[in-house]
Amino acid sequence: MKKYYNNLTPALFILVLLLLWEGAVQFFQIPLYVLPSPVQVIKTLAAELNTLGGHAAVTVIEALSGIAISLVLALVLGILMDCFPVVKQGLYPILVVTQTVPMIVLAPILIIYMGFGVAPKILTVVLMCFFPIAVSFSDGLAQVDEEYVHLTRSYGAGRWETYRLVKIPASIPSLLSGLKVAATYSISGAVVGEWIGSQKGLGYYLLRVKNSYMLDKVFACVLVIIFLSLCMNGLIRLYQFAALPYLKRNNN
Repeated sequence: MKKYYNNLTPALFILVLLLLWEGAVQFFQIPLYVLPSPVQVIKTLAAELNTLGGHAAVTVIEALSGIAISLVLALVLGILMDCFPVVKQGLYPILVVTQTVPMIVLAPILIIYMGFGVAPKILTVVLMCFFPIAVSFSDGLAQVDEEYVHLTRSYGAGRWETYRLVKIPASIPSLLSGLKVAATYSISGAVVGEWIGSQKGLGYYLLRVKNSYMLDKVFACVLVIIFLSLCMNGLIRLYQFAALPYLKRNNN
């Protein structure tokens, strides 16, 4: 009962904020180009659903491609950093430094070198998503009990077999934690890449309607971005619950 109440409280809080927002717009007669009401945003979302859906499909493809590439790179680099401490000592600080550079600064550089195609958008997603996956996976590998490793080695397992049988399975919860963070960032990464140079995608749509001061369409697009980000995170959670049913949900 307490858990149900805790889940209901944020929803009620958001509902109250929306009601206050709607009431303020109606009471003060705020123009649409200054601040649209929630009702106006919902109406615009319904009217623009087909257009937003086409742009959203492009953004989702870019996000999924970036997540897939990030996952492969993170798995390879995570195992290398765990196998060879010198690799972790050399690369880990570099990975941390890369996260201090705003992606909106790197995106124009990617456009210059890679053009206006889909490649710089996917690479933007990779740069945003790779770090949380790699760090979580590497930390998960480092936290595996060495007694299990020694036990496997005592039965004649080699280094790769030890990773396959013990270390990688034991680090999957940490890997999924990083994936949930990265999945949430993936849509934002694709949108940032589309801001700099694109002819389609939610970032392109958002920039176009923003320049026209169509704030109702801006808010409608933001709702779609939030929804897609939550869906990406939810897909990882669904996989986690299906693949690892023994994990408690309150540990997510």
